[in-house]
Amino acid sequence: MNQISQTLDDLVSRFSAAVSAASDERELDAARVAFLGRSGEITVIRRGIGALPSAERPTAGKIINDVVATMEEQLIREAQRIQLRAFDAELATSIDVTFPAPASRLGTLHPIRTMTSTICTYFERLGFAVVLGPEIEPDYYTFDALNIPADHPAREGFDSFFITDSLLLRPHTSPMQIRTMEQHQPPIAILAPGTCYRRDAVDARHLFQFHQVEGLLVAEGIHMGHLKGVLTGLCRELFGPQQNVRFRPSFFPFTEPSAEVDTTCPKCKGETTTCNMCGGSGWIELGGAGMVHPNVLREMKYDTDVVSGWAFGFGIERLALTRYEIDDIRRFYENDPDFSRQLR
Repeated sequence: MNQISQTLDDLVSRFSAAVSAASDERELDAARVAFLGRSGEITVIRRGIGALPSAERPTAGKIINDVVATMEEQLIREAQRIQLRAFDAELATSIDVTFPAPASRLGTLHPIRTMTSTICTYFERLGFAVVLGPEIEPDYYTFDALNIPADHPAREGFDSFFITDSLLLRPHTSPMQIRTMEQHQPPIAILAPGTCYRRDAVDARHLFQFHQVEGLLVAEGIHMGHLKGVLTGLCRELFGPQQNVRFRPSFFPFTEPSAEVDTTCPKCKGETTTCNMCGGSGWIELGGAGMVHPNVLREMKYDTDVVSGWAFGFGIERLALTRYEIDDIRRFYENDPDFSRQLR
């Protein structure tokens, strides 16, 4: 047994040197045949097992098999080394490493995300906090606390996607105004962006799912002039320094007085009657705004003799349509990389 072990140690040493020195598959196969082939050195050693005492033969056979398994594993490793070196050599001769590589296809933020980020950045500079909330809300936060009781006709355009009798997909981000006022006393200054859902027919200007941003400011001495100043600054941030804002009387249950907010047409600046963006009016409608209704403040246990507030709500897609001069809101959701790339 000792003699076989010494012979195997010597054989493994010589085998390792031979396969490590092989420079190609032909030399590696020659080493395999010399040591592991039918007439190789391992075969000669195996034939010598018969001369051993019968009690030692199983152990000797196991030792030889273990050595053969180790040698075959080394053969596989060396074969991989030779193949990899051959591949590298072929690659080096077939590729010009000094040739400029093709430009990488970089992704880009979705235009709605870009617009949302721009709006949030503007309001954060003014000291507003950006707040996010659930997209499934109880009807209390969605309607009742906003001065829209169950029998109010204003609910017809909002109560679209009910999940239970009292839970629905939010039609606006206004519930975050209520949630914030429940938890904090004035002064409050928040911006609430997020996804909303309404039962709207899909066309070039409407979707059943859209993004909205709402602002709320509640403190002492707040009036419509503050609202107009903030929204004028927002429009100039989005569309350019010459933008103006106008208010048109309107009605919303949660604000009083209420207004529709328009901004100067960014395309024609009101200087032509043939503009295809504003239809020649010179103005683009952005959304609704107004002073927070006293009933809403009272519901939050605020003293309406001391504090007042304003709120607004704009559709982000509508702002993006104007900023990027897009004629169809559905373009934002057609998953066209070329379209998004143009709006970087």
